[in-house]
Amino acid sequence: MACICPGMENPLPMPVERPAPQDRLGHLVVRFPELLPVLHRHQLDYCCGGNVPVAEACTTAGIDIDDLITEMNAAIELGGESVHWDERPLAELTEFIRERYHTTHRVQLPILIEMARKVESVHAEKPAAPHGLADALEAWVPEMIQHMEKEEQVLFPMIEAGRGESAGAPVQVLEQEHQDHGSNLAKVRELAHDYVAPAEACTTWRALYSGLASFERDLMAHVHLENHVLFPRALAGAPAQSTEAV
Repeated sequence: MACICPGMENPLPMPVERPAPQDRLGHLVVRFPELLPVLHRHQLDYCCGGNVPVAEACTTAGIDIDDLITEMNAAIELGGESVHWDERPLAELTEFIRERYHTTHRVQLPILIEMARKVESVHAEKPAAPHGLADALEAWVPEMIQHMEKEEQVLFPMIEAGRGESAGAPVQVLEQEHQDHGSNLAKVRELAHDYVAPAEACTTWRALYSGLASFERDLMAHVHLENHVLFPRALAGAPAQSTEAV
């Protein structure tokens, strides 16, 4: 019969890890995926700027760090259905990125360009119109398509074949292109006036800004998963396939 030591019949629960000021934004979202909407709501860059500590990001953005940590703790307590991709086989993650983000971006961008052209044309005389937005989005499309094709045709097959440790060169190129995506997002947000539609905005104008905000959330989540989960795990030799018995 196993021995039960005095005082150990009801062991105390292990303390739950919590966000701290020195934690880096990208690493926080890896550990706590439910924090993604919190950071996005405060426009904190957890993808391309994910190596910045929480304290530094708050100082730059003028955010009270105690209030932010309280909000993050509340989100962690609430929990959610977020998948911890740092614990899943890499091939599952590459397939998820293809289906959830690559497919979505290919649908989103042409629709946003069409809407932007309509809004700019109909409201051309209004100072608050997003002048130049359609051209900026259209110029970005070839870069986005080429970037996703590099992942689908070069990097993802390497990772899925178990050769992620040898993918340093393509990863370096893709990380630089992620920085370019970040710059393009900032430009689009500026042209679209932070996605805040004026009082005179029509339904299409409002839908355009809502769609742009959704695209931004998707792209930032996409880049975060690659920069802070897929790339480092692949280069470290994480398994591509599940090791569970079939």
